[in-house]
Amino acid sequence: MKVLGIETSCDETAVCLIEAEGDFGPSFRWRTLGNALISQAALHAEFGGVFPNLAKREHAKNLVPLLKEALKSEPVSEAKGTPIVSDLSEILQREPDLLSQLLPFLEQHGKPDIDAIAVTHGPGLEPALWVGINFAKALSLAWNVPIVAVNHMEGHIILSLMEHPDKLEYVGTSGHLKRFEFPLLSLLISGGHTELVLSKQFQSYELVGQTRDDAAGEAFDKVARLLALDYPGGPEISRLAAESRRQGLPLHTPELPRPMLHDDTLDFSFSGLKTAVRRLVEAGKMSDEGRMGIAREFEDAVTDVLVEKTLRAAEVYGVNTVVVGGGVSANTYIRMRLKDALEKENSLTRLLVSPPELATDNALMIALAGYFHAREKDFSDATNLSASGNLRL
Repeated sequence: MKVLGIETSCDETAVCLIEAEGDFGPSFRWRTLGNALISQAALHAEFGGVFPNLAKREHAKNLVPLLKEALKSEPVSEAKGTPIVSDLSEILQREPDLLSQLLPFLEQHGKPDIDAIAVTHGPGLEPALWVGINFAKALSLAWNVPIVAVNHMEGHIILSLMEHPDKLEYVGTSGHLKRFEFPLLSLLISGGHTELVLSKQFQSYELVGQTRDDAAGEAFDKVARLLALDYPGGPEISRLAAESRRQGLPLHTPELPRPMLHDDTLDFSFSGLKTAVRRLVEAGKMSDEGRMGIAREFEDAVTDVLVEKTLRAAEVYGVNTVVVGGGVSANTYIRMRLKDALEKENSLTRLLVSPPELATDNALMIALAGYFHAREKDFSDATNLSASGNLRL
């Protein structure tokens, strides 16, 4: 089965084509036929965060070029185009730039050999999500291909379960499932989410812990702004923290709080930690060494909470596997601390994390998650498919 994945939940525009076969288990195999992505991070830097209407505009501009790139390996006939139906203009009436690019593409290209279109329908920024959804609807109508609506967070979980080649050349390479056992616990950490999700079986999700205010990635970005660091702030804070550890600098920074570390829930809270950093910054002039110290102490505080809550949840639910996904999972320090803690506390629990370059949003994870839904004929009614910014697993 060939699945086209489309991802536009935030500030990455991505299109990916995979071919997969087999049920969820040892027989499952997949390979990437085409993978294309454009990040908008540089465009949003001046705003210090993602500006939704700018993200929407850029998605509309980028989707057709990325589709062409992802379909390069497919034998699409240019001699016979796709018949244009009038409903396409209605579907894309709010994305006129996208429509103006899509119509010539369809006139010049026939239907590619695909079996399903998987698209993110939430969670995320609704203006951005709608562009991808309407693009998927238009392609579905033009090519008579069913749509699968994919939860973005499920995509992160599924991707972390995948075994990739050692050398990550995603186009033309193949993969399969890693070894693991249910129940598994997923720690999902991103700009919009910090969640602990329990899965007793495949595609079963129970939310057992969540942030009560700021997500971990959101806190990283807000603290980076307080320290006058570039956007996106997470990598900048990690860079300063790593340099402080490398130099062995003494920590002159007062210890920051570890919010909810010892309470009796599996929930998180990072808003107070951000406020504590603001007080430090406002207390006096910030030296380069002081900025590094705050970055290090902040990263330590966030990591301490994430590790402790994850270990506690793993013990409470007797899990055999811990999955980590979301953009913040690219943080090497958090990965290292989680790995060390699990090996120390429970050497039988496996830690599964996707490669750092696939931790952020991408269409490969949407196509993979979409495949398993398509295999079960879990298709969406295109007429009623809509964006859901606060969608839950």
